[in-house]
Amino acid sequence: MLASVNSTYTHIVTHVFSSTIAAKVWFASLAGFFAILQIASAARIFGKLKRVIPWQIAGAPVNLIHRWSGRFAFLCTLPVAFHCIFILGFQTTNARVLAHSILGSFIYGVFAVKVLVVRNRAYPAWVLPVAGGTLFAVLAGLWLTSSFWYFTNVRFGF
Repeated sequence: MLASVNSTYTHIVTHVFSSTIAAKVWFASLAGFFAILQIASAARIFGKLKRVIPWQIAGAPVNLIHRWSGRFAFLCTLPVAFHCIFILGFQTTNARVLAHSILGSFIYGVFAVKVLVVRNRAYPAWVLPVAGGTLFAVLAGLWLTSSFWYFTNVRFGF
């Protein structure tokens, strides 16, 4: 069954990308882009960057941009997680791969905590920025240990 899923996944992905790894790298990069939007829009929502980011961008309020960029970031991580979990698995071949595997093991747990904190106003005001910043840091670490490494050591392309 898994071989069939892997084969179907590979066929779908290689219609656009040169390989499944290239697809993983680009989806992770897109998630990273949306994560940067998350940090910038969150800073604006919390009253920072007022002079840099207006409250509305192209008619959309920053809080709406924040919400949707988070949703898109999450959606971009799903094919990456599928590839990492079901095709590559947890690996320890070197320090970079081990760090990536460990960070990958935490990403959805940190995401769940952030979502729970954002939905519950009972926490102190500092908890939400810490949860969001932690999620961003884990995602950045994952991107640095995978996509950035791929772009600088393998190839930059689709």
